[in-house]
Amino acid sequence: MTLSISPDAPVGATGRRPSVDLKRWPDVALLPRASALRTAIARRLVERALARLPLRIRHGDGHGRVPRPCTPQDGEPTLTLHDPAAFHRRIGADGLIGFGESYMAGEWDSDDLVGLLTVLAAHVDDLVPAPLRRLRGLWAHRRPLRDRSTVEGARDNIHRHYDLSNELFALFLDPSLTYSSAVFDTLPATPDALAAAQHGKIDRLLDLAGVGPGTRLLEIGTGWGELAVRAATRGAHVLTITLSEEQRDLALRRIDDAGVAGRVTVELRDYREVEGRFDAVVSVEMIEAVGAEFWPAYFTALRRLLAPGGSVAVQAITMPHDRMLATARTHTWISKYVFPGGLIPSLDAIARESAAAGLDITHDTGFADHYAETLRLWRERFVKQPDAVDALGFDRTFRRMWELYLAYSEAGFRSYYLDVRQLRLVATGQDTEASW
Repeated sequence: MTLSISPDAPVGATGRRPSVDLKRWPDVALLPRASALRTAIARRLVERALARLPLRIRHGDGHGRVPRPCTPQDGEPTLTLHDPAAFHRRIGADGLIGFGESYMAGEWDSDDLVGLLTVLAAHVDDLVPAPLRRLRGLWAHRRPLRDRSTVEGARDNIHRHYDLSNELFALFLDPSLTYSSAVFDTLPATPDALAAAQHGKIDRLLDLAGVGPGTRLLEIGTGWGELAVRAATRGAHVLTITLSEEQRDLALRRIDDAGVAGRVTVELRDYREVEGRFDAVVSVEMIEAVGAEFWPAYFTALRRLLAPGGSVAVQAITMPHDRMLATARTHTWISKYVFPGGLIPSLDAIARESAAAGLDITHDTGFADHYAETLRLWRERFVKQPDAVDALGFDRTFRRMWELYLAYSEAGFRSYYLDVRQLRLVATGQDTEASW
């Protein structure tokens, strides 16, 4: 993919990007405070790190510069620095948050954004020399206390992402409005295969949880209602909960249109507030928003809500345990701009927390390649519709932020820095098999 975005206007004497809305994006519009020494150190570290990677560096004047002795090979992604001084200053002040904000400001681009980010993700442990990793705290920010996923905090965090606009999500999702990884029959996937692949993913989860006629099902995280509809058409009685008012309102309309309103109840409710017992519980890519502090409460709720003989089916994004531990301590670009309060768990963390709550994992399947393809299809559809995004009230800075989010996520799965898994959990000691 080639980006055709012109370099941003130069930074003025005040250190402000005149093309970026200061009220909407204060930390993008204004360059951060950073000493000349800190910026110089950042530049030296970045240049040395990038010189060892299979990519090319170019400056905005169009003359390529490769900071390594060997000749670049065809197909290597290119990082074009329109404003190297601002790029290094942001990284010197804010690390990877600065890297992302620099992209939002238009200070760098790439002819292959996913390819570039995949290279960086694959070599994430090599970017900073080992002795300097202990100094991470000098530039890595702590997560804001306001982002903690308490009952009230979780509502605000969900609102900041999922209540952006139903119309925005409809621009790039398939007609089922399913905002999680699909499972395709074949890879690479074609755009017209996405809806069926999303239905296939949902059906796998429902099978994993044993959902059929008469099943009392709890869904934690409604989305826009597609899983609840498919469960209800199987004859299940569904309680689905969400913290997003916009999702709730649209899900109710879609459930009514599907003719299953009598079998589905949609409530604005936190998972910690649900009462009752259910034959099956399904939660799709919701644990990532819970936050490590509240994982014990999450798994305890799953166990408390599960009726004897019941099953839990969870779809979860995961990352390696050591990377999870490092990420948990810091405020990242994703947590600042996309998913406040969340943390992607490791499989080890899920196993430990679920066991502590009295749940055993009896099924585990990973499919990172399928999420990479899902994200590719979403991203390609999103970037083709800038005018439609603008018409919804979003600006160029938002479009660059959202494109980077989708590309960054896709790169995580292509490099296997991230994985996505479907898990089945049952009460400890329960002897039962999955139905597929």
